[in-house]
Amino acid sequence: MSEHRPLRQESVVLSDLERRLINAYQGDIPLDPEPFMRIAENLGVTSEEVQQTLRRLLDKGVLTRFGPLYNIEKADGSFSLCALKVPEHRFDEVADQVNGYAQVAHNYQREHEWNMWFVLATEDYQELEQVFEDIKTVTGCPGLNLPKQTEFFVGLKLQA
Repeated sequence: MSEHRPLRQESVVLSDLERRLINAYQGDIPLDPEPFMRIAENLGVTSEEVQQTLRRLLDKGVLTRFGPLYNIEKADGSFSLCALKVPEHRFDEVADQVNGYAQVAHNYQREHEWNMWFVLATEDYQELEQVFEDIKTVTGCPGLNLPKQTEFFVGLKLQA
């Protein structure tokens, strides 16, 4: 579950279920054909309540995404952090173009001359370079392809 939404910057009052859901699932999402059912069982609610609660948190901007993160390299894939320099008046248009690529994992706006940042994930690095070149051509925007040099894992969990 993810969509392009602004990050919430003010204090928000959370319900008991919202707080328990956030605190329990900042990692370790069940690898299960019915993950919402497993989460619901763990929290003592229904799958529908879990999904409605997540939708509310996403709609309010409390969460920007809810879902697993995959290490594509362990599955013999390739990924890279990429950036575009997009004229402000074209930002939404270019975001739609970039998000139209299945290989774009997520996309963020930043206050910087390189104002659109996204992750490309492909089966191999050659495909990644081709997709990135195509994105630059289609959008007409200059870009940076910033493949990972070293991986660090930071297990940050925040209490709601």
